Amino acid sequence: MSTYRDFADRGSARATVLKTVGTKERRSHLTAPRVPTVGIDIGGTKVMAGVVDADGNILEQLRTETPDKSKSPKVVEDTIVELVLDLSDRHDVHAVGIGAAGWVDADRSKVLFAPHLAWRDEPLRDAIASRLVVPVMVDNDANTAAWAEWRFGAGRGEDHLVMITLGTGIGGAILEDGQVKRGKYGVAGEFGHMQVVPSGHRCPCGNRGCWEQYSSGNALVREARELAAADSPVAHYLLDRVKGNVSDITGPLITELAREGDAMCIELLQDIGQWLGVGIANLAAALDPSCFVIGGGVSAADDLLIGPARDAFKRHLTGRGYRPEAKIAKAQLGPEAGMVGAADLARLVARRFRRANRRRVERYERYAQIYDQAASTIRNTRSTRTVD
Repeated sequence: MSTYRDFADRGSARATVLKTVGTKERRSHLTAPRVPTVGIDIGGTKVMAGVVDADGNILEQLRTETPDKSKSPKVVEDTIVELVLDLSDRHDVHAVGIGAAGWVDADRSKVLFAPHLAWRDEPLRDAIASRLVVPVMVDNDANTAAWAEWRFGAGRGEDHLVMITLGTGIGGAILEDGQVKRGKYGVAGEFGHMQVVPSGHRCPCGNRGCWEQYSSGNALVREARELAAADSPVAHYLLDRVKGNVSDITGPLITELAREGDAMCIELLQDIGQWLGVGIANLAAALDPSCFVIGGGVSAADDLLIGPARDAFKRHLTGRGYRPEAKIAKAQLGPEAGMVGAADLARLVARRFRRANRRRVERYERYAQIYDQAASTIRNTRSTRTVD
């Protein structure tokens, strides 16, 4: 029969195991166990969770809304745990990987800051691992997406890859020789806040002229809405589509109209693409990768965006004509890349004979509650004796 001390000792042992997952992967992906793992991708509007096998195939996928920013971190943890337990009812789950939109520390244990959630120095890895009783890996969502593209997608086989994700802003990641380069403090890859236009558009980060103010989903929509609000003659087709409601103009709609041949929407995507190429040329000068992979929602515009980006890249590349040029490719894995990459990175810390199990988790939480109550009773008893 287990005692409270036994239970506490086992918890301590688990904590020791969890702390061994540091800034470097414990295994190569070539030697990681070929077991199913769960990847979680936490975005501003939705949380995606999926069981992924060792070849990057999604066996099952679930989605739910991201809890409102006003909710406590515990609510987000509850959402993650319930998704994993739901999947574990039908699959063996040996580890969990979480890709979070925000800054993750170098140990990949805390989310330092998340713009869409109430996470500030949130010890997410240990909080989830202690409840699921399986190894947990936490990383930035751009890092997990880049890992997936390197393992299974457009960057497969590249020895030095830079991922650029174009969404509401710009995210990024760096991989070299099979390792994600996170930087000294874990926040490398914030390419969207490179300054490309001194005294340019104000960015929510507080600075002016950030790259993402010129080459992102927000930039694309801002320019289209400004033309529409000014009743520009080039925007009449777009205005007709939204029945004059400027706030209904979205990035996907602009891309759709560009594909239909609307000149203004084509030109807007060309502008975004040209700024994309300028930023890529700057990154090539600093990092000299073999390949740039372009992902995120805006990349759905395909060559309407990436064609102008390639042209601008060649025009602005330092030493052009005298150096090899990096390949620029569109990401292949789509919106599931972050989830697939998180699951695959989790495989590096997986233990073959440990699986997520709803009954064990519920029993663990009951024991934890009993243990806490017993500890509280002991403390109160000691306090009473001291007073006496």
